[in-house]
Amino acid sequence: MLQAKLDAAGLTGWQTEFRFHPVRRWRFDFAHPEKRVAVEIEGGVFIRGRHNRPSGFIADCEKYNEAVKLGWRVLRVVPRGKGDLWAVEALLMVNEVLK
Repeated sequence: MLQAKLDAAGLTGWQTEFRFHPVRRWRFDFAHPEKRVAVEIEGGVFIRGRHNRPSGFIADCEKYNEAVKLGWRVLRVVPRGKGDLWAVEALLMVNEVLK
């Protein structure tokens, strides 16, 4: 469903749940493999979700650092509304920056 919205918004080249590491099972929420840009959604910010707890924060840092070592640029975003339209808006903004 989200991929259809991305396509409709003209956001080509983006993949969801993209596995970027050759060994670990890490995935990016959104990735543009051709440009080696990833967008990670930092959920649970306001409810002390996994990304905000010490073990989750440490694991995220390890994942992001490994991604950078592999040549990726990782952009972190926080959800700003219900549904997934905010994600399309965030990727539209990222696409503008990458032009």
